[in-house]
Amino acid sequence: MEAVPFHDGNIHDLIESRCLDVRQDVNHSLQMHSSLVRRLSQETELEGHQGCVNSIAWNSRGSLLVSGSDDTRINIWSYSSRKLLHSIETGHCANIFCTKFVPETSDELVVSGAGDAEVRLFNLSQLSGRGPEDNAVPPSALYQCHTRRVKKLAVEVGNPNVVWSASEDGTLRQHDFREGTSCPPAGSAHQECRNILLDLRSGAKKSLADPPKQTFALKSCDISSTRPHLLLVGGSDAFARLYDRRMLPPLTSCRKRTSPPPCVNYFCPMHLSDRGRTSLHLTHVTFSPDGEEVLLSYSGEHVYLMNVNHAGGSAVQYTSGDASKIMSFIPILNGLELQQPASSVFRSRLPKRRKATAMHEKCSRLTQIAEKSLEEGNFYHGIEACNEVLDGYGRDIGPILRHDCLCTRAALLLKRNWKNDAHMAIRDCYNARKIDNSSFRAHYYMSEALSQLAKHKEAVEFAMAAHSLAPSNPEVTAQLESVKRKLAAAESERNGKPNDGAPRSEPRGGRVLSLSDILYRSEGNSEASQDGPRSEREDSDYDEELELDFETSISGDEEQDIEPNILHGSVNLRIHRRSDSSREVEGANGSCGSPSSSSQNERLPYQPAAVIDMKQRYVGHCNVGTDIKQASFLGQRGEYVASGSDDGRWFIWEKRTGRLIKMLQGDEAVVNCVQCHPSDCVVATSGIDSTIKLWTPSASVPSIVAGGAAGPETANISSVLSANQRRLSHNRETILYSRSEILEHFRMHEFTEGSLHPFECAQS
Repeated sequence: MEAVPFHDGNIHDLIESRCLDVRQDVNHSLQMHSSLVRRLSQETELEGHQGCVNSIAWNSRGSLLVSGSDDTRINIWSYSSRKLLHSIETGHCANIFCTKFVPETSDELVVSGAGDAEVRLFNLSQLSGRGPEDNAVPPSALYQCHTRRVKKLAVEVGNPNVVWSASEDGTLRQHDFREGTSCPPAGSAHQECRNILLDLRSGAKKSLADPPKQTFALKSCDISSTRPHLLLVGGSDAFARLYDRRMLPPLTSCRKRTSPPPCVNYFCPMHLSDRGRTSLHLTHVTFSPDGEEVLLSYSGEHVYLMNVNHAGGSAVQYTSGDASKIMSFIPILNGLELQQPASSVFRSRLPKRRKATAMHEKCSRLTQIAEKSLEEGNFYHGIEACNEVLDGYGRDIGPILRHDCLCTRAALLLKRNWKNDAHMAIRDCYNARKIDNSSFRAHYYMSEALSQLAKHKEAVEFAMAAHSLAPSNPEVTAQLESVKRKLAAAESERNGKPNDGAPRSEPRGGRVLSLSDILYRSEGNSEASQDGPRSEREDSDYDEELELDFETSISGDEEQDIEPNILHGSVNLRIHRRSDSSREVEGANGSCGSPSSSSQNERLPYQPAAVIDMKQRYVGHCNVGTDIKQASFLGQRGEYVASGSDDGRWFIWEKRTGRLIKMLQGDEAVVNCVQCHPSDCVVATSGIDSTIKLWTPSASVPSIVAGGAAGPETANISSVLSANQRRLSHNRETILYSRSEILEHFRMHEFTEGSLHPFECAQS
């Protein structure tokens, strides 16, 4: 496929534009200019940790880098010299997951959060004049009020007094250094820390239609740099939540659970909102540099971009049931607006005629390239060509070209058949039908997409509509006969089961879950099973619960089966009663630990809130093996999106179109952290390796979707991407270890009472 030019042009034009527009900040535009991004390669490797590096963060000026590791040390690095300045023995007794510089403190205060549920503050001025090895320094503040692992810290620009910590115990706490520098350990008789800003211990939702009930284990949080009152959190369900700190209730203690406070917005791709999958969760959420967008990274899923505000039509908002509406055959479309209608495709101010003609010719050529890619089986590049037309120039092209490109992209997605491609094809068919409701292609591809999702009844309806619009088309006729056979087979199979295929429920009284119940619970690998009915087990609350946090790294030859590609792993095992968990937060007043709400409110039907839908999806990487994997904006303008991956690479996409730009080898096993320098075209990455890599535009030759420390990659790009998609399509347990390997590890390692022995890097 011919090279698609970048939207930011070349540096020469950018520099010349300073004479025409003095308001333009050229430095911001230059930082991550496409000509620099294409030359990114590994410049150096920072050595100083003895374990996996789980956290990296720059100070506001970019002169220092702080890192946290499984070795429980915090390292401070000099950006200018690329040298280790200090290595602090923190006193944490478990993996460090998050580190931050505290703003407006002359970079003297750093804070850490770890798997021991503690938050610790350190004053670097106490290390003045010492060498890297002289690291004995007591914490300036120690907060022990969390009961589960602390996964993320947040700070506010310009605020040197407060840090926020997000924990898997379901609380987000606000630590004010002016009010105290310590607190009693969690569970102690005198603990009364009134520092809970968000109590989400009863805030997790299995689907959009379900009320929040379970503990929302927080995995990530972020505070907007442009509007610091906005707080974004993500965790153990599919929904990221945006809160306005000015509207939250006063800080509370952990002794009594409270109802989840109302949030400003929910964020979730529509096709993930009604899955009810217990394993679907977010590993990272972040604001864009301008605060107008958010980026969500899912475990076992892709990375998604969304607008913060839905007011004024800048973001698509949906409610419960809308996902099924766009899959239903309605002759006249009056439903959800996923895109602008054809009447508003053109902007109010069209480009000049010559420029518009050139743009239209370019888009037509790209559409032809996509159609040719469909014939030749080059689905990935065909989809990227369509993305360039629809996402790069979508508002400026006419309805006919837009319709053709939507149908072509839907066909390409269905042929590629990566995870959720069928759902993306349904979106395209829906929007194509809004432009032309008599389009047989839109109905035909909609039928094929629904058939892939095992929604055979709906598929038949669309196939019949396509056949009525094109009765002489042999492909349409064959599609109709195929979906009819599939529907008949599904109904026959369902009618052949004695209880209509419903899973058998087991008595709850006195039931204890075994390890195999948890490890081998079937979750369905296909899209069809993900959309199918949920079992009674998933919808019930057990009195006894076994939690298994299992982390590993995977690497090897992607062309082979993924199961043997095991390098490292660890097990964290906890068994507890739900009643015990409730008593943990039960106060002296005898509270049962459930949300404090009146019985009248409990009898009212639950009204699901509206949710902001995705506006772009980034695919190619794999996020399954660790739950600290980041997705980040690159540059002060956030023109690019980057993420780590389980295959040891990190990926860069063009934010606007979702086009994959770079795929760089950054680790022997897994890349978890990707952090861009505040002002330079420099990116720091870390993962399972004990080193930190710095990437600069130092390659002698620019390249796209290739490159690395030793020059362009030799690996076949398509095979790498396909291998990552196969990983995503497998169950979490299947990817991490086979059943026999899991049981073998339990047989070979003797766990003494009350202790755990990690096999290697405990990532989660």
